[in-house]
Amino acid sequence: MAERAYRRILLKVSGEALMGDAPGGIDTSTVARIADQIHAAQATGVQIAIVVGGGNIFRGIQAAAAGMDRATADYGGMLATIINAIALQDALEKSGATVRTQSAINVQQVAEPYIRRRAIRHLEKGRVVIFAAGTGNPYMTTDTAAALRAIEISADTLLMAKHGADGVYDSDPNKDTTAKRYASLTYMEAISRRLEVMDSTALSLCMENELPIVVFDLAAEDSIIRAVSGERIGTYIGSEQSVPAGV
Repeated sequence: MAERAYRRILLKVSGEALMGDAPGGIDTSTVARIADQIHAAQATGVQIAIVVGGGNIFRGIQAAAAGMDRATADYGGMLATIINAIALQDALEKSGATVRTQSAINVQQVAEPYIRRRAIRHLEKGRVVIFAAGTGNPYMTTDTAAALRAIEISADTLLMAKHGADGVYDSDPNKDTTAKRYASLTYMEAISRRLEVMDSTALSLCMENELPIVVFDLAAEDSIIRAVSGERIGTYIGSEQSVPAGV
């Protein structure tokens, strides 16, 4: 069994990762595979909290670009993350994990309200905690929610599980065959080079609180287990002093 490298982590799972090969929505077999991997990673002893996106169902910024009121569209996106959180909770429970879902907006029939100290207590008791509905505020992405929740619960690192991207590149690898993947970056390099790691608010939060980030491909074999065991996969982002030598 792999050994954990962290005491507590926050895993950000993109909504698109739940689609599998489908054009949208939720692929239950894909969610089950993700859940099995999360449960196996938890077996190493690491405490796991999760923020899940909603882009597979509804993306607020796209709806706003099409003419919908931005705040209204963002609330729609928050509801999409709750649907994904419930689906992931169900799959995790079927894999044998004990799970609590907390929502930043009130949906008491399906999720607890977000209470920081309660979330930490759940983690201490060995439960997986899923944070739904982003920050509960419009104009804030689920990347920002992931950074904020990670800082609030004193996570050791933020694991950004991407859909079809095995790290951070200097250009879009889908359009540029010469694109090169970074093994490591400092926060300032990621910001100044305008790399699409996460939105600038989220990245600035991580930098200000010295929260390391690992960006990796969720579809890679045992990627979550490898990440929590400290294996250098994907791209590592941290302060200049903390970027591991040779990474």
